[in-house]
Amino acid sequence: MARESLRHRFGRPTLRAVPAEGVVVGRARVDRRTKNLIPRLQPGEIAVIDHEDLDRVAAEGLILAKAGAVVNAARSSSGRYPNLGPLLLAAAGIPVVDDVGMKVLTAVREGQQLEVDGTVVRRDGDIVATGIRHTLESLESQLEAARQSIGDELERFAENTLEYLRRERHLLTDSPVLPDLDVDLAGRHVLIVVRGGTDARADLAALSAYIKEMRPVMIAVDGGADVLLDGGHRPDIVIGDFDSASTQALHVGAQLIVHAYPGGNAPGAARLEELDLEHTMFEAAGTSEDVAMLLAYEKRAELIVAVGTHASMIEFFDKGRAGMASTFLVRLKVGPILVDAKGVSRLYQSRVRSSDMILLVVAALFAMFVMIAVAQPAHVFVKAMWFSLTETWNAILG
Repeated sequence: MARESLRHRFGRPTLRAVPAEGVVVGRARVDRRTKNLIPRLQPGEIAVIDHEDLDRVAAEGLILAKAGAVVNAARSSSGRYPNLGPLLLAAAGIPVVDDVGMKVLTAVREGQQLEVDGTVVRRDGDIVATGIRHTLESLESQLEAARQSIGDELERFAENTLEYLRRERHLLTDSPVLPDLDVDLAGRHVLIVVRGGTDARADLAALSAYIKEMRPVMIAVDGGADVLLDGGHRPDIVIGDFDSASTQALHVGAQLIVHAYPGGNAPGAARLEELDLEHTMFEAAGTSEDVAMLLAYEKRAELIVAVGTHASMIEFFDKGRAGMASTFLVRLKVGPILVDAKGVSRLYQSRVRSSDMILLVVAALFAMFVMIAVAQPAHVFVKAMWFSLTETWNAILG
């Protein structure tokens, strides 16, 4: 499953299981947050991270950056739920030294040369960390075990969702205090793009004809701004806590809206203030993508097209969410005008059929004939031409 999935997503000709042994040498990139490390990672370098339950989006980012190896201070798969991240890395042939301990984050500095040899990580010949080196087969076994034991985690998730539903039910009935927007959404299509790995980029590419014809307002949720830029588009609005959008994406001229949580806590404001960027606050419960949809709905958008959004339980586990109440409630509210990008790309066709072209040509010829038959100057011109041709022909036969 992992082999075929990765071949489809990344187009690599061959995939292999990670060998139990093997030496990888490269410069280290060190960060506790994987999504902050990936933009700095160069092909062949070694990512030193602290990421328990490595999620699919992070793994795809490491693969696209062509990491030489990954050294994880935490467990890449804790067994709480079947996360696909480690399996995708293994299928891509990127070795992972797992659960090496937190000391590696201080023992290794950015740019130092590391050697990953089996289960051991060395710097200048000295061992700086030791962990577990998984194979594709061992990771598949872990994934199957997690699937078998997911019941307890699912029960906790459902209980938390019900509790949050009681707390956040106002999302369905209340009208929030909306920020003023630089672009009018009323009666227009709105494209909401979330950083969702290679799926989001593929879905966005499939919408190129739709985007060209309908020209929707583009709202990026945090790192979704980079997805839009990579696809050749510029976001009109960027909303979120701004912990994953690149600095380049924040300077493209989009309106920046900081998602503030109930009570006024707005972690994203500090970064924008440091960059001296003008921004607006929007206080609302739920995730940033929920808030983006709520904003488009309350501003009377005609249609909301979602790219890369999260809706499944596994995706919420990947994001570290204990429940999905806000997402459930917001989708109930905006449901009549919400469609997924995959549905739009399959249903939307801008291609002109050959039968339509034939009808168009016939209609044009018919219109010309009617115009000639009705218009007096054209009628006289045609009669004169016909008379001239007749005289010429008679003279030739003459």
